[in-house]
Amino acid sequence: MLTDVVDLLLCPQCRARDVESGLGVGDTDRTLWCDRGHSFDVARQGYVSLLTGDGGKFTGDSAEMIAARDAFLGKGHFDSIAAAVSAAVPADTEVVLDVGVGTGHYLAAVLDARLDARGIGVDVSKFAARRAARSHPRLGSVVADIWSGLPVRTESVSAVTCVFAPRNAGELNRILVDDGVLVVVTPTSRHQRELRGPLGLIGVEEDKTRRLGESLSSMFEPVAESALQYPMMLSHNDIEALIGMGPSSRHGDPDARSAALRQLPDITEVTASVTVSTYRKANR
Repeated sequence: MLTDVVDLLLCPQCRARDVESGLGVGDTDRTLWCDRGHSFDVARQGYVSLLTGDGGKFTGDSAEMIAARDAFLGKGHFDSIAAAVSAAVPADTEVVLDVGVGTGHYLAAVLDARLDARGIGVDVSKFAARRAARSHPRLGSVVADIWSGLPVRTESVSAVTCVFAPRNAGELNRILVDDGVLVVVTPTSRHQRELRGPLGLIGVEEDKTRRLGESLSSMFEPVAESALQYPMMLSHNDIEALIGMGPSSRHGDPDARSAALRQLPDITEVTASVTVSTYRKANR
């Protein structure tokens, strides 16, 4: 719940003025306040929007995309990825922040394995925040844009997880404690390869993991990297959900894709292939 993590949050209005002003709970659990009088309503679904209103670099997932993601992840197809993320986070981690939290699937797996840990789920989509808010009792769900600055206290987070989501190295470096870890999951070029040609899905660059390291190199140093690859047996409904939850849903001709999907076998073997990379702050 938000009340479990409110001491870690910052007022986005004060932060925009280079003042780190913390947030507190109002007379009820339905409002957050800072000491300068800015207030933020907690939605009835349990999340709070701390967007600054100055726009963002990315468009958040729609309600339909979140529903598709919930349906696909609910079948357990990416549970091995969630387990790998949890294994990469140190066992004694106290505060975990998930960037691009989506439905909360991955952060909930990390918290399930750590009975005393608290989680902050950040996503630019209010539909994602709404779903993440009910994914775990120790998860506080926040709408925010990582490119506009995270409304999170400096050096207050023990671990950051980032699964298939964009990263702002400067902000992640700022919020992590000195010995904190950043765990990033990126797809390889083999991820969903069986579907790309027949269904015209967006591909993955061959050197995505290398470019990730380069983008973080000025502030983070790599400490571990592991490959995870396994087959998924997917029905037509599973494949529809997989497409619907990702960027390919916003591209191409949906009618042509549906026709192509009907030409696939009732059950198709599809490869899940990702790299799990762990980093620590450089020069800490």
